[in-house]
Amino acid sequence: MHLHQFFKACNPSKTLNLSNASDRRYYIDFAPVRGGKVVEALERTITRLSPDDPTCQLFSGHIGCGKSTELLRLKAALEAQDFHVVYFESSRDLDMADVSVSDILLAIARSVSESLEAEDIHFKPGSFTALLEDVKSLLQNAIDISAEAELSVGIARITAKTKDNPKLREQLKQSLEPRTEGLLRAINTEILDRAQGELKYRGKAGLVVIVDNLDRISPSRITPTRSLPEHLFIDRGSQLRRLNCHMVYTIPLDLVFSNDYQTLKNRLGGGVAPTILPMIPIQHRDGRPHGEGMALLRQLLLTRAFPDLAPGDRLVQLSQVFDELGTLDRLCQVSGGHVRNLLGLLYTCLRHQDPPIPRHCAEAVIRSYQDDLLLALEQDEWQLIFQVLREQNLSGEKEYQLLLRSMFVFEYRDDQGRWFGINPALMETEPFRAMAAQQIR
Repeated sequence: MHLHQFFKACNPSKTLNLSNASDRRYYIDFAPVRGGKVVEALERTITRLSPDDPTCQLFSGHIGCGKSTELLRLKAALEAQDFHVVYFESSRDLDMADVSVSDILLAIARSVSESLEAEDIHFKPGSFTALLEDVKSLLQNAIDISAEAELSVGIARITAKTKDNPKLREQLKQSLEPRTEGLLRAINTEILDRAQGELKYRGKAGLVVIVDNLDRISPSRITPTRSLPEHLFIDRGSQLRRLNCHMVYTIPLDLVFSNDYQTLKNRLGGGVAPTILPMIPIQHRDGRPHGEGMALLRQLLLTRAFPDLAPGDRLVQLSQVFDELGTLDRLCQVSGGHVRNLLGLLYTCLRHQDPPIPRHCAEAVIRSYQDDLLLALEQDEWQLIFQVLREQNLSGEKEYQLLLRSMFVFEYRDDQGRWFGINPALMETEPFRAMAAQQIR
């Protein structure tokens, strides 16, 4: 085992790109315990059910549960079937606390044009260029857009200039939001339709755009009754749906519990429910240990140290990474099956000590994680947590959405459908035990 490579592979912020042979060595398929092949359903909708007509699919799950890795797996699968796939992380282009529909459309236009320009497919669209010139005038020449610049370059200069300047961003929004319909038409007719035609001419099956990280949009209120995600994906969802290519959007998980969920499903999803990526189960809903889930979580960590070994051989080498199997299982269990949290726990252990990781080091890291959870927990949320514990379900109330966003509660799937469990790290804390004792009285 090479310590530097192991440490780098455990970085919880790293997303596996399954188009990369090196990254594929670290991939663990959790579909058998996640309640179904969720990514295959997205792929099948595009390749088998509607290859020639645009689709709009929604993908969600807890932040850090592995959505980006699965979306990159979807990208690799679609490319293997001759689709041109544009994948981009929206958080790199957008301010997640201040996003408009026109911002999202511009980000899509830039990413698609940039990707196709790399394939020697170039755009000099008339009305879109005129729109950029209007924006340039509005911003009082604060942005240099030369006539010779590629379309993607012009859009990138606008978004880069305004992303970190609230005043310019507000000016841009005031200019573009009333013209969203025109912007949408320009993107469709002058970018997407032309792109589809050129791609088909070159033998490609079609164009797919995957917009990742939109689930990270701030839940802040823009009106007393409406949050920013509700405004974007529910009130304006029909506009985001009308792009003339296959679209896959990530959306915040708590929207699934909104009172307007059916409206979301119809306006943005076209009547189809979002695909949810649940946690990896560490136990069944009746409390019995989940042997298959735990076995796969062990492999998630051990493959970071021994990516080229078979699963059984990794277990044989366990003593190089942990002092005993119980230490490995302890990290897996307390993570609740949350991929990024589990990698984060191991990564933090490695920051303190070289492997093999002893139990006392793991316990110290777990206590720190538990302290962080308690700091974020408000006193009045305890009753909601115990209600979830009793019912293994969530209502659509805003308070319950907060439990999901704060990762106090995790979603799982089994043959009976969806169920919810309390974050195991939280259940071990003294305040939880004290509250549990009061509930029994």
